[in-house]
Amino acid sequence: MCSCGCNTCDLVSPLLVEGKQYNYPISENLRYHIKEKVSITENTFRAHSVSHARLLLETRFLFNEGVIDLKGEDKKLFLSTDIGKIGIFENRKVMLDYPLVETEYQGRDVDLNKPKRGGSKKFYVYVKDPKTKKVKKVSFGDTTGLKAKINDPKARQAFAKRHNCAQKKDKTKASYWSCRLPRYASLLGLKGSYSGFW
Repeated sequence: MCSCGCNTCDLVSPLLVEGKQYNYPISENLRYHIKEKVSITENTFRAHSVSHARLLLETRFLFNEGVIDLKGEDKKLFLSTDIGKIGIFENRKVMLDYPLVETEYQGRDVDLNKPKRGGSKKFYVYVKDPKTKKVKKVSFGDTTGLKAKINDPKARQAFAKRHNCAQKKDKTKASYWSCRLPRYASLLGLKGSYSGFW
């Protein structure tokens, strides 16, 4: 657990820069990432979707304006690439350095990093394996009938401690997703709004 008690210190999310004036509203999607401590690289929008593109464009603009501060992988991505910028190609506006993510699993297109109900266990998610560069299906969740007590602070704390959630950083492992289950509650039909580990 973090010293602040939030269990989310390993997550590196955008932060609003205090005292910086900004005359336009920040989108609900970006506010979600700031409030719930979700990094831009972990967003759940489908690659190449309009929402995904808008989030990248807005993040780039606000980062350049000094309105938000980026850390970790987010900062590296926006400093070392042109992601979130627009260029002209054959008289058309195109996103620069837009990630071309291979999203095919067993012959069909799938959404990456977006947990769903079902499969061999209670939940499953498709991820890109950094070693093989291929899409992998990760099944996770209890199958014995236990319920996810994501709204019980004591249960969350006990789960995080028991499963050593602060050390689970490999997206290709079921433990990573089990430790972050509350963050994806709305996608999975679970009631709750807690955004950290258990």
